[in-house]
Amino acid sequence: MAVAATGFFDGVHRGHRHLLDILVSSARKRAERAIVVTFSKHPRTVLQQDARTLRLLTSTEEKIALLKACGVDSVEVLGFDRSFSSMTARQYLSEVLRDTLGVTAVVVGYDTRMGSDRLGPDAIAETASQLGLEVIVCGPEGDISSTRIRKALEQGLVEDAADMLGYRYMLNGVVVAGNRMGRTIGFPTANMKLYEPLKLVPLNGVYKVEVEVLGRRFSGMTNIGYRPTLGLGNERTIETNIFDFDEDIYGLDIQLRFVSRVRNEMKFDSMKELAAQLEKDRAVCCCQ
Repeated sequence: MAVAATGFFDGVHRGHRHLLDILVSSARKRAERAIVVTFSKHPRTVLQQDARTLRLLTSTEEKIALLKACGVDSVEVLGFDRSFSSMTARQYLSEVLRDTLGVTAVVVGYDTRMGSDRLGPDAIAETASQLGLEVIVCGPEGDISSTRIRKALEQGLVEDAADMLGYRYMLNGVVVAGNRMGRTIGFPTANMKLYEPLKLVPLNGVYKVEVEVLGRRFSGMTNIGYRPTLGLGNERTIETNIFDFDEDIYGLDIQLRFVSRVRNEMKFDSMKELAAQLEKDRAVCCCQ
């Protein structure tokens, strides 16, 4: 038997965590398991609502780790496709939650919409009662949403995003070969390729970051952008200068956590000017 919360939970932000706290405490009181039921794809990418522009705050792997850190016993990731999206709230409650997963109670947010018929909390509670299920409705936790967090990151407001998330926004990827130009001016960089192609990358510019690589944590600064000083036609890159570090990490995992924004991306007339600005950027990062 289990108490469940269900939804996409992109970012597992502070609003989600308020609901998850209620989920875990309710499950413990009932001596049942606390489970989260989420989906492999964001519904908007399947239903083609802004699918081309939608970017995610968390990959599936990141989301599972964050959810489990909140104390839930298990996370069920369901495939989401057109057929699944056609299920009504009654079908989802009875066939998936009750009959398949053994759910006895469902925790829902004040703004939850469930099923193809888009039932709200009151209608969900009425339908669930007919199916022998209890519904626990929790209120809001501040004005926090995944949409607001995405907008903050798109503006480079990583500190605002961290306040809403409850942790520093992160990117996970692998270190790939770059053009090695940074090394020639004294600022070698780790060029990151994201594991999740749909992951939201903050606004172009320079950021102070925490870097995790080789099982250790370092400070550093990350440049996101098109490297205009090197000319036109460059691809967007995520390049990080790791402070007090000089090891070969090509092909290894790397994680960035964004601490603060330093400046906008800029074009310089020479590599010498770029190097001088990078010295200033590093000083700013070290002082913050």
